[in-house]
Amino acid sequence: MALAPNVYDAEPIPEQARAEIERLLASGDLFRYTAPKDAPVSLLEREFAEFMGAKYAVAVSSCSAALFLSLKALDLPRGARVLIPAFTFAAVPSAIVHADCQPVLAEVGANYRLDMDDFAAKLEDDISAVIISHMRGHTSDMDAIMDLCTARDIPVIEDAAHSLGTLWHGRKIGTIGKIGCFSFQSYKLVNAGEGGILITDDADLAARAIIMSGAYEHNWKKHHGFQNSFARWQNKLPLYNLRLQNLSAAVIRPQLPEIERRANDGRANHDYVAELLNRSPWLDVPPPLEPETRAPDSIQFNLVGFDNDEEATAFQEAAKARGVSVQVFGLSQDNARAYWNWQFIEGPMPDLPQTRAMLMRACDTRLPARLTRDDLDFIATALVEAAAAVKVRDGAQPRSAGTAA
Repeated sequence: MALAPNVYDAEPIPEQARAEIERLLASGDLFRYTAPKDAPVSLLEREFAEFMGAKYAVAVSSCSAALFLSLKALDLPRGARVLIPAFTFAAVPSAIVHADCQPVLAEVGANYRLDMDDFAAKLEDDISAVIISHMRGHTSDMDAIMDLCTARDIPVIEDAAHSLGTLWHGRKIGTIGKIGCFSFQSYKLVNAGEGGILITDDADLAARAIIMSGAYEHNWKKHHGFQNSFARWQNKLPLYNLRLQNLSAAVIRPQLPEIERRANDGRANHDYVAELLNRSPWLDVPPPLEPETRAPDSIQFNLVGFDNDEEATAFQEAAKARGVSVQVFGLSQDNARAYWNWQFIEGPMPDLPQTRAMLMRACDTRLPARLTRDDLDFIATALVEAAAAVKVRDGAQPRSAGTAA
């Protein structure tokens, strides 16, 4: 019997990182502001901005830190309401709360993207900013979102933690809104264990974020590409000390040339498995939106005809027995992606029936770009067989393959 593939290990860190890491360890020079210029973190910021086609990049300790600093850089008033999709990771509403703002949740459909009618209805005059989470790499309708927000002069922050390498009409996700935020956590396309970065074309926003990230005294002078954007903020902004350190940058930099290859491999793997899953009458992988070129490292699919939670739980167990871990978002205890677990948000829990229904049948399985065709066949077969085993046990009659419940 074939062994289940390991879907948790990341790709090896490129060999080029090792010499730089040895140099840093030998010197002890790990702090980004020790060198007068061209520290590894500074070089990373310059290279990442160039790769993305953005003017400025600020490397920080996590994508959560990038989101928080983005909100603080926008200088939103205390209690400002920030509209987000209800399908995201708990770190997003947490960043809003940390920034002394109030999250407002918009409905998400069965395709894991914003319900644009609900989004438009909630984009009222009391909304000060919008964070669009491209959750698990699924891009909402950025054309409609930007049209609505631009008309109201509402800034858009892109939470692109899962979307490095994704394109929208050929344009890189993270460059469409006012600020784009990315993650270098170990399960992301570029792996540093932890870390994040924000990009923007607005010099003043970048300057504010740099100072608040921890550029005390005049260390902001070591950031590339600025002229006089900092002078008026000296000593006027609080320091949150969310800096990235040089060892992390040394790990990240040689992975930047790998992004396109990893994105292409991940998309090919995802689409291959999606086609196999969609042959099952019990599983449905929603298609991408037409302008979207995805860069996935996991696959999400909906259970079709699973009319109760017991059946959905039985599917998880049947897949695990076949060697494949699958998570139904809404049935995983204390899942950080289920909005009803965000009890730190002040006020009553919103009524979001569409999002709740999706989360109760939406499944998540790791699918890293390094997997082989045999690995993919193993995973797809296990999922299809697990779904069939549960439904046949319950005496169900198949519906048309790929038909939503």
